[in-house]
Amino acid sequence: MNYFTQIFSELKELKGVTILILLVLVGLSLFLAYSSKNKKTNTKILVYGGLCIAMSFVLSYIKLYHWPQGGSITPGSMLPIFIFAFIFGPRAGLIAGIAYGFLQFIQGPYIMHWTQVLLDYPIAFGVMGLAGLNRKYLPISVLIGGFSRFMAHFISGFVFFGSFAPEGMNPIWYSFTVNLPLMGTETAICVAIALIPQFKAAIEKLKKNALS
Repeated sequence: MNYFTQIFSELKELKGVTILILLVLVGLSLFLAYSSKNKKTNTKILVYGGLCIAMSFVLSYIKLYHWPQGGSITPGSMLPIFIFAFIFGPRAGLIAGIAYGFLQFIQGPYIMHWTQVLLDYPIAFGVMGLAGLNRKYLPISVLIGGFSRFMAHFISGFVFFGSFAPEGMNPIWYSFTVNLPLMGTETAICVAIALIPQFKAAIEKLKKNALS
């Protein structure tokens, strides 16, 4: 019972005002980015973007496991962003990912340098939108987005956190051994979910309806 209580314990840290502000800002940014004569498409991007970011944000507060070196394993918190990019493409995905990254920064910032902040928040979460480079097979999209985020954290790790490496360990190897298990596990969970036949069918139906 204690384990399950711990999993959901951080949900109480969610700030309703923060989520509300997020949805307004994301909606505005997506609307401005895609303002055109096609108002139907704009509305769908606005609605899907806001919902996917909100879902990712809530899932990120459900901690299945806290990694000893920092970070935690969640029940597929990246997947809604990957799905959004899969449906609407990399440009929309990048915008949604950047907005999500800023929200993560607002809720729990870790600051060592302004470049590190960019790498670990808007860039790392933004490049998750590159999942939209592949819009035919969701598991491949997940791998693209997960690897892209890993690379941002990996670079930040050896550039700004190399001093935390044990004595004699190469900072690059240290960053690799810290970030790969974390991001690899997170991505693997998303891939596993994306491979479920019923889930795949539901996403394909959602994609067809969203683009019709």
